Amino acid sequence: MRDETIVTVINKSDDSGSGRVKKDACLVVIYGAELGRKHNLDGRELTIGRATMNDICVSQDSVSRMHAKLSVEDSGVKIRDNESTNGTYVNDHRIHEAWLKDGDLIKVGRSIFKFLTGDNIESSYHEEIYRLSTFDGLTNIFNKRYFLETLERELSRARRYDRPLALTMFDIDHFKRCNDTYGHRAGDFILKEIASKVRDRARKVDVLARYGGEEFAVILPEIEIEGARKFGETIRELIEKTRFEFEGQTIPVTISVGVAELAPELANSDDLIKAADARLYIAKEAGRNRVVAEG
Repeated sequence: MRDETIVTVINKSDDSGSGRVKKDACLVVIYGAELGRKHNLDGRELTIGRATMNDICVSQDSVSRMHAKLSVEDSGVKIRDNESTNGTYVNDHRIHEAWLKDGDLIKVGRSIFKFLTGDNIESSYHEEIYRLSTFDGLTNIFNKRYFLETLERELSRARRYDRPLALTMFDIDHFKRCNDTYGHRAGDFILKEIASKVRDRARKVDVLARYGGEEFAVILPEIEIEGARKFGETIRELIEKTRFEFEGQTIPVTISVGVAELAPELANSDDLIKAADARLYIAKEAGRNRVVAEG
């Protein structure tokens, strides 16, 4: 069960948490609108909220007008929640007030910011931008851009060496209903948990990516259709049997899976994606929580 205790962290004597030496710092948007934007903390207060007067405006219904405030002090950077309706989270813990340390993730509404501080935050910022070009900020698996580039390479390699290649596409059944019933934070929790569990089950050579929204894709090199179908069934059963608990509530979750393999009639990677996606659609039309590898 997710810890929902409101935490107050004020510990100036803790060097690892308070950053006693004053250093440059910034927030980087890693999930949400204006992805990759940097907000410098240059010795002033910085406010986050829905109202346009804020330094960082997060235009979402779940965000309060004056949601949170960051302040730079001699002991480091402190974030304080302004008694917002839906809370401010640091590393998935709801806080009232907390000192930030390098790498902390701040969640306001559905937006996620990464706190960077150190002797060379420009270098850290550019490293983070490079990471965002490859990884999804919420689930920490590969993003759609990386997936498409990798699929092109794997398809070329499979054709060149006459090797098998399969693609699995899956999405979460009734995900909108889940968000409407339990809230978007619960939906984000499920997305992260599914990504983690499927990543642990995949081989090192497989490429798991968030394709968009609640849809995921797995590139399976050196795998023929039957092996891909079995993998699809493995992850379908894994998700069905997993107990997803969020804030004291158990949320039933299943996925629908479509599987395709590289074949002579598929001209390019787009055709392979369309084939797997069409079978995913068939799985959903047939009642969901199933794997379709033909049709």
